[in-house]
Formats: sequence, C-alpha cells, structure tokens
Amino acid sequence: MPTSISEVQCEFCLDEKVKRQLLKSLPREKLSWMLEKMYLTRYFEENAEALYIRGLVHGTMHLSIGMEASPVGSIAAIREDDLIIHHHRGHGHTIAKGADITLMMAEFIGKDPGYCRGRGGSMHIADVAGGNLGATGIVGAGLPTAVGIALALKMRKSDRVLLCFFGDGANNEGEFHEALNLASVWDLPVVFICDNNQYGMSMAIEKVMKVHHVADRAASYNIPGVTVDGNDVLAVYNQVREAIQYTRAGHGPYLVENLTYRWRGHSKSDRNLYRTPEEIAEWQKFDPIQRFVDTLLEAKLLSEDEIKTIDAQAKKAIADAAEQAATMPEPNPENIEDEVYAP
Repeated sequence: MPTSISEVQCEFCLDEKVKRQLLKSLPREKLSWMLEKMYLTRYFEENAEALYIRGLVHGTMHLSIGMEASPVGSIAAIREDDLIIHHHRGHGHTIAKGADITLMMAEFIGKDPGYCRGRGGSMHIADVAGGNLGATGIVGAGLPTAVGIALALKMRKSDRVLLCFFGDGANNEGEFHEALNLASVWDLPVVFICDNNQYGMSMAIEKVMKVHHVADRAASYNIPGVTVDGNDVLAVYNQVREAIQYTRAGHGPYLVENLTYRWRGHSKSDRNLYRTPEEIAEWQKFDPIQRFVDTLLEAKLLSEDEIKTIDAQAKKAIADAAEQAATMPEPNPENIEDEVYAP
C-alpha cells in the first residue's frame, strides 16, 4: 500500500496551534470561499461523471474526487493577478482560479462557447484572462512550460508568482528534473506543487522511486521541498502561502508535495484492479471536504445552516451550468482551422 493515512496524519498534519492561529486570522469570507470551491469541484466532477456515463462527453476524463483540498488550498494562497499552470486532472484548479463554470461545462462537453471553443475538452481547459494558463494531456509537459513563463515574469521584473501543478507520475519524467534544475539556476518565481495522489495511472509511486517523497528531490536542486497533508485544506494553504512568500521575495523556486488520494480510477477506462476497495474506503474516511466542515463547526466559524446553504448553492450552480451548457451550439466545422497554430 502507498503512503498510509496514519503517516499523513501523524507526520505531516498541521500543528494544532498553527491551525488555531490560521482560523483566527482568516476572514470568514475566505473560509466560506474555500469551502464553496471544494463543493463546486466535487459537484462539477460528479456531474461530469454522470454526463460521461450518458455518452455526452467525447474522449476520456480524469477526475480528482477526494483531492479537492490541494488545488483550493494552494490557489487560496495566491494573489488574484498571480498565475497557474496545471495538468490533465485540473478541474479543481480551474474552478479555484475563478473560471466561469458554465463555460467550463461547455468546454467539457465540446460546445463552441466553451473556453477553448469546444476543441480542448476536459484536459485542456484554460482561462488566460483569469490567470489560468491551461494544461496539457502530456504527463510532465507543464513543467518546462512553467520555466518559460516564470522566466518571462522575471525578465519583466514582475512581482507575480506562478504555481505549477503536476502529478506524482510526472516526477520521474526528464522534464521534472530539467525544469527544477533550470528554475533553481535562474532563481525563477515559480512554486512547483505536486498533487501526489500516490498512483501514476495504475502503478503505485512507491514501486517506481526509491526516495520516500517527491519533496525529497528538491535537495538535488538546492531549493526548499516540503511534504504536506494534502487532504487538509488549511495545511495546504499554510505551506503554499509560505512558499509564495519565499518565492515572491526573490529567493527562487519552491517545491510543495500535497499528499492526497484519488477515489476514482486514473481515467474512465481504469478498472481499478491494482488497489483494493478496502484501501479506497479507508481514504474516503478522510474526505477533505468533510474534514474542513468538521473543523469549521468545531471552531464555531460557520454554522450548520450556513454550511448547508453553501453546499446547496454549489450543487445548484453546477446543475444550472450543465443545463445551460447543453443548449449551447456545437463547434462549426467551417472554422475548424481557426484555432490551429501550425500548418
């Protein structure tokens, strides 16, 4: 079995004193925002899964159900004008960065008004105006792209920071090592964030690397590397906030590894034969949304009624987005070459 829940809880959990300080310092509006984005991500993906089953989605998709704390906690720590680049399991990142969920849903089901005019689909949703520079279905390909973006920010003498998200499967690609090395050499303003759900397609990460954690590899490039309980949105927020402060101050890149777990298979073609139902059920007990809800209730920062309202509004927003997107026009074959940038 990959990294155990007990290890995540004991070794990487957020210190209780730090948690209390965070809850005291964060405005209720910010906490509500974080909960709302987590609910929106969960309901978007559950709805997307239902659409796929009904045959309304072209191609495949990659769900992040159970991983919502990593994108939301990370993006909660950046400024509005900061940038992100993510990966093929990126619905949560796109939602947390403020994308229009109706346009997201339109892109997901291949409608022309979607973010990429229905041509990108689930793995390539981008919102450049909102600071979301998109993703690629190629594992690890966002890492060298992030170096180029961060270099441009530095050359422009901008104080903006880029968050570059990648999965644990990408950390054995050559692009990972090349990107971190060059970002370190040039002291670039990029925070690398590994959404470590512990399986690259159908292979447990412990079977393909000798170091115990992805963050351990940061030492090779003389940059900070930290592993976090990626199912605790406050722990993620706290560590990524520290990383951003370090990077924005001109000290160069930072690596954060968010240990989490995907409840669904790698993609819709994955039959989950490489792990047991018991393992999945054990991790589901540590649902990042329910953990955050319990924390907010225990601290008396939100009431049960307020949480139910946020939940219901998120569910309705996703349902409305899906309904509206379904009525949007299909892409027109006559302008199919308009978005092609090579002959």
